[in-house]
Formats: sequence, C-alpha cells, structure tokens
Amino acid sequence: MSTAPEHTAPKQPEGRRPDWPVLGIAAALAVAAAVLFWDASLLNVKGFAARFGPAIFPRLIGGLLLIMAAWTAVAAWRGDPPAREKDNLPPIIWIIGGLAAQMLLLNTAGFSIATGLLFAATVRAFGRGPLWQTIPIGVVFAFVVWFIFSKGLDLTLPVGPLEKLLS
Repeated sequence: MSTAPEHTAPKQPEGRRPDWPVLGIAAALAVAAAVLFWDASLLNVKGFAARFGPAIFPRLIGGLLLIMAAWTAVAAWRGDPPAREKDNLPPIIWIIGGLAAQMLLLNTAGFSIATGLLFAATVRAFGRGPLWQTIPIGVVFAFVVWFIFSKGLDLTLPVGPLEKLLS
C-alpha cells in the first residue's frame, strides 16, 4: 500500500515546454492590470481624495489582476496543465450571436427587444426552452429593467418602439 495521496500529478519530464495558452491568459491579465493602473493615473484628484478617492478601486483591482497574472504565469511555466474539456461550439455560437444581435439592434429596436433576444439566445445556449417562448419572456424582463432604470432612476437607455409606448 502506497503512502502517497491518490491525486498527485506525475513528475514532469525534463525539458517540458510551458503551457502557451495559459501564458496567453497570464499576458491578458497583465495587460488588463496595466490598463487599470494607467486609467487610474489619469484621474486628476487633489487633497485627501487623492489618497482614498476614486483611483483606489482601479488600483486595487489592477493589483489583484497583476497577482493573478503572475500566479497564472508560474503555473504555465511549471507545465502540467489540467486536462481541458473540448469546446462545445453550438452554445458559444448562440451566445455570440445573441450579443451581436443586441449590439446591432440596440439603437433601432430599443433596449427591451434587443436585450430580450440576447436573453433568448443565452437561454437557448443553455438548452432551456424554445425560442418562441423565451423571446417574449426575455423582452418582458428587459422591459421591466428598462422601466426601472428610465422611469425609476431617471437613466437613459436606448428607446425603441416598445419603450415609446410609455415615453
């Protein structure tokens, strides 16, 4: 009987190459952190607010992203990546299609219809409900959100034919 735990990874062969996709993720995290630090440096705040003002959260999040980037890079250089699942393309295509439809229709069809289509495409990607049922449900939910934001909070969201009924 062995005293080693059952879930230990086998030792890496010498000269194993780093996990390049994971290094790409680490680089993307580092770039996001750099953008946050740069954006926070552009905030022109004087006095006490300069120390604990609006720049503190972008710097904090940038620092956390930088830590995650370093941690991810170290894991990539060590090799031994976990087994990756194969991508299931149809759900990805449904979600990307829903996002594209929302972006294209937002200014013409309005917030409720465009976001309702995004909702229906996302629900379809998760394999739930037929489109004839999820599109109206998504439009109603999005209309409620539009109503709360535009009427209750007095914020401006794109208006389409459905929203013009209450404007």
